[in-house]
Amino acid sequence: MAKQERAVRTREALIRAAAESFDQDGFTVASLTRISSRAGVSSGALHFHFASKAALADAVEEAAATALRTVAPDTGHLGTSRLQHLVDATHRLAEALRDDVVLRAGFELSGEAAREPHTDLRMSWRDRVERQARRCEESGELREGVTVGRVVSAVVAATVGFEVLGVRDRAWLAPGTVTEFWRLLLPTLASDAVAARVRPEGSFRSAGRR
Repeated sequence: MAKQERAVRTREALIRAAAESFDQDGFTVASLTRISSRAGVSSGALHFHFASKAALADAVEEAAATALRTVAPDTGHLGTSRLQHLVDATHRLAEALRDDVVLRAGFELSGEAAREPHTDLRMSWRDRVERQARRCEESGELREGVTVGRVVSAVVAATVGFEVLGVRDRAWLAPGTVTEFWRLLLPTLASDAVAARVRPEGSFRSAGRR
């Protein structure tokens, strides 16, 4: 059991070290030597767990996908409108991208031209937005004439744009940035009754937000 626990810890350390290297240097420049050093393990230990840098990148994407499911679950709190759930999900995503290097690196790897994504985080996020937008439509929360496709296009384009720009400037991932986006979008997206009760700043508070 002790060996298994050490193996799990080593693997987790390597995934995090790889994410940090990919985030700072990019997939192409990041080296296995630097990753193993950052993780505090030998090159042999790295190769025991991962045969290549590509395999490490796949593992980072898988870990990021797990984090995304936690950050943006398909169901919201009881009594929360479907549209509020979508607003909250975008705030949680921005916050997690600021604070979680594994999630951030997973998204960055989705746009890496040097490799084919194993788990495309940007596409996974798009799919989650589409499911939530469809629920908004089904519950009658969208303004007449607003289609699911239009909601998905607007929300995904903006949030992925914030993610890309946030790599260099974290202000793009700040709560205020996401809030202003929703203040602009909600009047054209939501029915009047729903728009009046959806909070563009999100309906939750966490230690990382002010």
